[in-house]
Amino acid sequence: MNNSPMTNHPSSTTETHYNSEADFLDHYNPKIFDRPSTSVDTVIFTVFDQQLQVLLVKRANYPFKNQWALVGGFIDLENDETLEDTAKRKLEEKTGVKTPYLEQCFTIGNKQRDPRGWSVTTVYFALLPHQNIKLAIGKGANEIKWSSIINNQVKELLAFDHSKILRQAIERLRNKVLYTSLPSYLMAEKFTLGDLQKVYEIILDHSLETKSFRRRIAKADILEETTEMRQDAKRPAKLYRLKNDVNTYFFLRTIEGAVNT
Repeated sequence: MNNSPMTNHPSSTTETHYNSEADFLDHYNPKIFDRPSTSVDTVIFTVFDQQLQVLLVKRANYPFKNQWALVGGFIDLENDETLEDTAKRKLEEKTGVKTPYLEQCFTIGNKQRDPRGWSVTTVYFALLPHQNIKLAIGKGANEIKWSSIINNQVKELLAFDHSKILRQAIERLRNKVLYTSLPSYLMAEKFTLGDLQKVYEIILDHSLETKSFRRRIAKADILEETTEMRQDAKRPAKLYRLKNDVNTYFFLRTIEGAVNT
């Protein structure tokens, strides 16, 4: 990247050329430096059909036309105040809902990831309960769907470097689930403790010891009982819901009792 300003522009002269900071900014031309394409990609996770799922869109335009990709897009310089604004905007366009959890993961930038040239993307991951979501194709896509994650990948060939991004996001999610209450954001409005444990197990790809898991959740104090019950296979089970305005709980130790399934 060429970091030298163009010599034929006022802002390339010494700073003493200007009367003030405001004067400098009035004359400043942001195009004097090279700029890579800048975007935000969001890995949107949910759980249903006993599997971790990710939202994919089929691209309508080149490059990678008709190829599946993660949800993302370029920053709207006029309307997006922050990178998070971009991520939230794209997520709401595709799902019609606001995510209960959104986290910035990492940034990737190089000359190879986009055939159009130098590109930088900031990656977020979002968690959504799958109930009541109405997917919308939106601008720049032909199709949209949930895809099952098996062995840290989806069956579809993904555009750009999105397969690598997906693997890194899955690793980030699993690592955080080991010591936080993140899976609670994937639950329906009402659920049993068994439902919550199962979501933990699906994400971690491990079974968990039930008594230890329930002590852990009780200690977090993030749930409240409802007055309702649900008949499970063996006996009626209490239904719970997430407490209002609850924040992510961070446990002092990683989750115990995990064994490979």
